Amino acid sequence: MSPHHGGAGWGVLDAVAVLVLAAGAAGYAAALWWARRRSPWPPGRTVLWFTGLACAGAALLGPLARAAHGSFPAHMVVHLLLGMVAPLLLVLAAPVTLVLRALPVAGARALTRFLRTPPVRVVTHPVVAGTLDAGGLWVLYTTGLYASMHTSALVHAAVHAHVLLAGYLFTAAVAGVDPDPHRGSFRLRAAVLVGFLTVHSVLAKRLYGDPPPGVGAAEAELGAQIMYYGGDAVHVALLVVFFARWYASGRPRARPVSPPSRCRPGTPARRRAPRAGPG
Repeated sequence: MSPHHGGAGWGVLDAVAVLVLAAGAAGYAAALWWARRRSPWPPGRTVLWFTGLACAGAALLGPLARAAHGSFPAHMVVHLLLGMVAPLLLVLAAPVTLVLRALPVAGARALTRFLRTPPVRVVTHPVVAGTLDAGGLWVLYTTGLYASMHTSALVHAAVHAHVLLAGYLFTAAVAGVDPDPHRGSFRLRAAVLVGFLTVHSVLAKRLYGDPPPGVGAAEAELGAQIMYYGGDAVHVALLVVFFARWYASGRPRARPVSPPSRCRPGTPARRRAPRAGPG
């Protein structure tokens, strides 16, 4: 299966990917600059953001992206990087929190109002986000969409955009660190997470014996194994983040310590004078 890379559409697709990744890097850097007067931003989050962009870039551009057009195992590596690893790293970088710190008060309030709108509330619901992510993968590998994405630059771009955005929405819905005015309950998010892990594993097992059209048996087996075991590794990391967030949210907050008495050592505290009785 070899795409027609000679067409102008594939060059435009690569250029758009470069622009999107550059915009993500520049936007985060600009937010860091505008928020510099506030409390220090954790440097680990900055590292996570740019590492996530690097994972997405490796999946969209370069030798791995080119190999994925004709190799099902390479395609599965792209799937893991773009749909699972990059979203987890980008979510943990807390971009919404950084933007809220960088914006003026009016802008932060406008963004908060937008996050509370019904459309955003629907797509960020754990059930909806999980369905978009798992359902999109199921449609990709059980229909003719997989073959179409390697012959049409437009379909290729749409599939990759969906994989990245759906992966981000799902990860943010179940284990996000940014403020969420309508975050689902722990039980609901846990159920959705377990359901997604199950669907992902079942799909990998199905691809082992029933690959998409045009994929040979040997490549199908190797690609399914990459999806199954590589997915499990990312799932373990996601579970660690999920339970760490749950544990942190359940810890009691430290009570403020009363200031020490100003009495000098050895000096008894002054007693309050008794109130005069009636009469």
